[in-house]
Amino acid sequence: MNFRKIGTAAALTALLAGAAQARDEVIVGLQLEPPHLDPTSAAAGAIDSVLYANVFEGLTRFMSDGSITPGLAESWDISEDGLVYTFKLRSGVTFHDGTTLDAGDVKFSLDRARAEDSQNAQKALFADIDTVEVVDPQTVRVTLSQPNGSFLFNMAWGDAVIVAPESIDGIKQTPIGTGAFKFSDWVQGDRIELVKNPDYWGDPAKLESATFKFISDPTAAFAAVMAEDVHVFSAFPAPENLPQFEADPRFQVLVGSTEGETILSTNNKMPPFDNVKVRQALAHAIDRQAIIDGAMFGYGTPIGTHFAPHNPDYVDLTEMSAYDPEKSKALLAEAGFPDGFTTTLKLPPPSYARRGGEIIAAQLREVGIQTEITNLEWPQWLEEVFRGKDFGLTIVSHTEPADINIYARPDYYFQYDNPAFQELMTTLNNTTEPDERSELLQQAQRMISEDYVNGYLFQLAALSVANVKVQGLWANAPTQATDLTGVYWQD
Repeated sequence: MNFRKIGTAAALTALLAGAAQARDEVIVGLQLEPPHLDPTSAAAGAIDSVLYANVFEGLTRFMSDGSITPGLAESWDISEDGLVYTFKLRSGVTFHDGTTLDAGDVKFSLDRARAEDSQNAQKALFADIDTVEVVDPQTVRVTLSQPNGSFLFNMAWGDAVIVAPESIDGIKQTPIGTGAFKFSDWVQGDRIELVKNPDYWGDPAKLESATFKFISDPTAAFAAVMAEDVHVFSAFPAPENLPQFEADPRFQVLVGSTEGETILSTNNKMPPFDNVKVRQALAHAIDRQAIIDGAMFGYGTPIGTHFAPHNPDYVDLTEMSAYDPEKSKALLAEAGFPDGFTTTLKLPPPSYARRGGEIIAAQLREVGIQTEITNLEWPQWLEEVFRGKDFGLTIVSHTEPADINIYARPDYYFQYDNPAFQELMTTLNNTTEPDERSELLQQAQRMISEDYVNGYLFQLAALSVANVKVQGLWANAPTQATDLTGVYWQD
C-alpha cells in the first residue's frame, strides 16, 4: 500500500475543499472593534462598519453612491404639507429569531430612538417626529411637527435601523435584525462572525459566511493582507503600503471618497478656545497638505468647512484658513496670548489621528501653542471627549453623511452655540425646494468657517485592499459600512 500517494491525494482533496469553502466566505479586516453591537445607542461608527445593511436595516437605506432607496419600507406617501409620511412595509420580512416584522416594530424603534431617556447618539434625527401610528400591520404613519426635507435621508442612518422589542435586552451582545446576514459569534478582541440568512426577504447574500477580524496595528494589518489571512481590509490603516499592493497582481486597491470630515475638534466653551481669534489662530497654524502627505501619504482632500467636497453643494473655503503661521502669531497676540498657551490634544486610535496629531502638535508649537498629547482607546475617547467634553483639542473623522447639522446642537461635544446657525438649520429642515436648500447649505458652510468652530483638515479617503477575485465591494463610503450583501468571489 502506497501511503505517500494516499496522503498526497488526501492533502489535495483537503486543499481543494478548503479552496471551495473559501469561495463561500470572506474574511474582512477592520482596525476598530465595536464597543458593543447596538447601532441605535452608541456614537461608534465601528458598529455600522460591521452591521449596517448586513444585519440591520432601516425604512430606507444608503447605496454605494450615497443615494437613498427603499429599505424595509417598499414605498411611502408624503402629504402635501410635508408633515405626514405613510410608509408601506414589505411583506414577508422576518427578524433573525423568526418573528415577523410589522408596523409595531417600526413604532417601537422610532419611539425608542426619540424618547427622553434615549441613548441614541443621533437623537436629533428624530427630533421633528410628533407621532408614530400603526395604521395596520404593514402600514406606519409618521407625523412631523414641522416639515423636514431630510427625513427620508435621516431614516437611512444606522442609528435609525428597525429593531424588535423582544430583542432589545440582548442587542448589545446578540444583535437580531432583518438583514441578509445573521449574527453568529463575537470573540471579543478578535472577531465577529456572520452567517447567511436563508430566510432573507430580498436578494440573498452570495456568501455563506463572513468574518470581521479586528487588527488595530497598521503593521499587523499589512502582514495579514500580504499573507492572505484576510481577503479584504476596509479602511486600510497604512496608506504608505498601498503602492506595494497595487504592484502585486493578487490584490486590488480601492480608492474612493467618504463622508469623513477629519477635523481638529476644538472645545468652544473651554478657554482660550471660547475666543474666536484663538480659534482663527489655530486654523492658520495648520498646514493641511503637510498633514495629508505626512499622515495619509497624499490620500485626502483639504477642506475649509464641515462638508464633503464631492457634494454638489460644497463651497471651497480652504483659503479662509490658509496656512499662515505669522498671521497665527499676530492673532494670538491680539487675543492676549503673545507667548502662546498650553492645551490638551487627546487622540483616538485611528492612524489619521495618531499620525496627524504628531504633525499638528509640531505645527502648533511653531506659533507658541504647546499640546499635551494623550493617546486614548475608543471607549476612553467616547467617555472623556465625546460624552465628558474633557478636552482642549482632539482629532476625529466625522463619517456620518451630510452631518453639518451637528453644529446646531449646543450640547454636542465641541459645544458650538450659535443661535443664528440653529435658526438656519431649522429653516433648512423646513425647506424642500432643492435650489433653496442648496443656498442654505452654502450659507451654513460659510458660517461655521467664519466662526472657525474647528480646524478643518481633510476629507478622509476610502482606502481598501482586497483579493483581486473579491467583487461587489463598495469603493466609496457614503456611510461607515462594509456592505457585504452583494459581495462574491469571481474566478
